[in-house]
Formats: sequence, structure tokens, C-alpha cells
Amino acid sequence: MKPTKTSATILTTEQLQARCAFLENQVAELSGKLQWLESQVRLGQHKRFGSSEKTHPDQLELPLFNEAEVEATSQKGEPATEIITFRRKKQRGQREVLLDNLPTETVEYRLSPDDQVPMPKPVYPGSLASPSSLAYIMNQKYVEGCPLYRLEKQFERFGFSLSRQTMSNWILFGANQWLKPLYQQMKAILIQKDVLHADESTLQVLHEPGRKATSKSYMWVYRSGRTSEPIILFDYQETRQKEHPARFLKGFKGYLHVDGYQGCHLGGMLGALSENLDKAHARRKFTEALKALPETASTSIVKATEGLAFCNHLFKIERDLKDVSPEERYEERLKRSQPVLEAFSAWLREQTPKVLPKSALGQAVKYCRNQWDRLVEFLSDGRLEIDNNRGERSIKPFVIGRKNWLFSNTAKGAKSSAIIYSIVETAKENGLSPFHYLSYLFKELPNIDTTDKDKLADLLPWSSSIPIECRVPIKSK
Repeated sequence: MKPTKTSATILTTEQLQARCAFLENQVAELSGKLQWLESQVRLGQHKRFGSSEKTHPDQLELPLFNEAEVEATSQKGEPATEIITFRRKKQRGQREVLLDNLPTETVEYRLSPDDQVPMPKPVYPGSLASPSSLAYIMNQKYVEGCPLYRLEKQFERFGFSLSRQTMSNWILFGANQWLKPLYQQMKAILIQKDVLHADESTLQVLHEPGRKATSKSYMWVYRSGRTSEPIILFDYQETRQKEHPARFLKGFKGYLHVDGYQGCHLGGMLGALSENLDKAHARRKFTEALKALPETASTSIVKATEGLAFCNHLFKIERDLKDVSPEERYEERLKRSQPVLEAFSAWLREQTPKVLPKSALGQAVKYCRNQWDRLVEFLSDGRLEIDNNRGERSIKPFVIGRKNWLFSNTAKGAKSSAIIYSIVETAKENGLSPFHYLSYLFKELPNIDTTDKDKLADLLPWSSSIPIECRVPIKSK
């Protein structure tokens, strides 16, 4: 009797059906991964080619940010004599060479006893540095972005020889001897404020003990909010860990505007601190999702557009409330913004099971849901802002400068430059001309007790004692 093929045929069919189901699942999974990779490529291309800003190849090796610290290792000295156990005249130095071709004239002045007072102390004893020359060099380097080697050539074209090594020594001395006490006074005032903003950006420092040259360091920025005088302070740190802002802001008990990075989530580290998350980051994620989606993904495009519309509605309300008092802003937000946020929250919960978790849209939805408690914090106080744009704007001069210098040589130079950046950026925010303000500081600081807080208070950028000459003229309408 011949065997039948019925059982074998049924078994083969079941096997084929099972294999078909397995392959269909695998195709769906791989298709999802492919779509995610394509979205990342599109988003990466947009970030790479979406801006026309380029860095000239010749600028790639300029250590502009830390140039002062690098060049200050020169052995050139300014004093013409030195005292050991006897007085020995050195070779003719730069000072004598500069004065050789100048005409000389002796003029005698007879002062009355009342006019016979001590002369002001110099900004850098034993050097040719004047308050205005030191201010000019710092302004050109840290405000105008001009590296010291170009300044050296510029002076040469005017017939004046001033080496970059000498300028480097002046900069470091001025920052640490005179500007640092002012920086510390500003920091003490900053942490007493009710509302602050914080942000950070990367910095490469080549020579740090125990770290590779390729290690990433960070420049943090902290600034005051809209309801107080502008204060902007930079702080160099080796890492992005939350211990650094916690240490810098020790004693601060107000609201801190931050982005969504967990390193800024200082919960419990600063006592009564409350964190207000930047809503611009949430909006940006939906914008990126739209850019990453292909034109054929019509359903996802609609969903991303809906998420973006919620964010845009909230920002429109904030524009309407820009010029009102904090108290009125608080009341209006409860009436107008809170209903939008409630609808947005319901929409996010509805979309969570419908979107691919690793897609750009899925990441935007996940970000908003994970950070929701901090995203709605701005409803609790009318002094808070809906975004952290103040912090981002304040760190932008540093980010732009980094395109020129790319890296710093040592931590010491990075810290000195952070002090100078703090002074000039705070001056700009308070309507001062950085050059004229620095000139004024270098005239006054050597002649006061820099440990006297009352005297330092008169030199702060928002002080009414600052001369009118230091202020930027208001343009007529």
C-alpha cells in the first residue's frame, strides 16, 4: 500500500505559513529601522548644510581663546634693570629702542603745596601698559575676535612694535589682578537673585593633568533673569556633571531656567531650587521631526505639525504678555496657557502608542512626556520665561569665538579668559562700551582697596557711578 502525502503536505503548509509570518515581521521591523536611519540622515544633512556659516581653513589653528596664556610663556621682560646683590645695567631693552627716535624736551612745572599729591598707581607696574592700551587689546581680542598676532601686525603698520608675548602678559595680569575681584563680587550678587538662566557649551583643553588632549571640557554660563540688572558670568569646568553648577550656585534658592539635559537637574542639591525647562527645546524637537520625515509619510507629518502647533500657540501667548507685570502674566497664563497645556498633554498620551519610539517624532513625544513636570513649571510664577533663550544668547559670543580658536591650551588660560568674557558681556548687556568701561576700570582698580565691597560696587556695570563716557550713545529714532 502506497503512503499518502496528506500529513506531509499539511505539515509543509504550516511550516511555510509560519515562515511567511516570521518574514513579514522581520520586514516590518527592518522597514522601521530603515525609516529611522533615513530620518537621521535627513536631519544630519539639514544640520550640516542648513547654515551658510563656514570657517576659513587658515583660521583652524588659531588658539584665539587661550592665545594670551599660550604666548605669555615668553621670557621677554619689560624692566630695563634688575637688582640682585648689586645694580647691573642690562642690555638696552625695548623701551629704549622705542624712545630712540622721539624728540626730547624738558619742561619744569612748579606745583603748589595743595597740588602736590601722589601720582595714580599704574595698571601694570614696570611696563609700558596704560589703562587704555590694555583695554584696547582686551576689547580687540574678546569683543572683536582679533587674535594677538594680527594686533601685533596692526601695531607694526602704525610704526609701533609691541610683541604678542608682551600683550599676553598684560592680558593675564589684568584679568587676574584687577578683573577677578569684580567677577567675584558679581557672582555674590548673582546667587541672591530669584530667577537665573544657565547653559553650557563644549571646549577642548589640550593640557590638563590626567586627561587626554581630545577630552571635552565645558564652559558654563549663568545669567540673571528679566526682572533684575543683567549679570552674565562664565565658568570653566572639566566636565558637564551637575556638581559644577551646584558648586557655582551654592546658596541660590530661586528658579533656574535650563534645557532638558539631566546634568542640570539639580533636584535636592540646592535646597529650595526649582527648575523651569526650556519649552523652545520641545518645539525644536517637533521642528526636527518635520525636517526628518520624508514627503511620503503624510500621517506622521500631520502629527508632527499638530505637536508643533501646540508649542507655537504657547509662544504666541507669551509674545502677547511680553510687556505686562509678573502678576498679570501669572493670571493670564492660568487662563490662556493652562488649557493649551492640558490639551497638549492629552494629545501626547494619545500619540505615545502610535509612533515609533526611535523615530524623530517618537523622540519628541517621549521628551515632552518625560520632562512634563518641568515643562509646566513656568505657570507657577509670572517672573519665569517660557524658554531659556537668555542663557543661549549669552553663551553665543563664546560659541562664535570657538569657531576661530577651536581649543584652549591650559585650564589656567581658559579660566582667565572666562573672567574677561564675563566682564565684557555684562558690560554690553548694561549698555556700556566694553573698551571705555575697561579703560575706566584699569584707571580706578589699581587705586582702590579691591577687598572693599562698597568701593567695588561703584564700579559694577549697572552702577550709576559709571561715567557717561562709558555708555553707548542711544540712537535717535
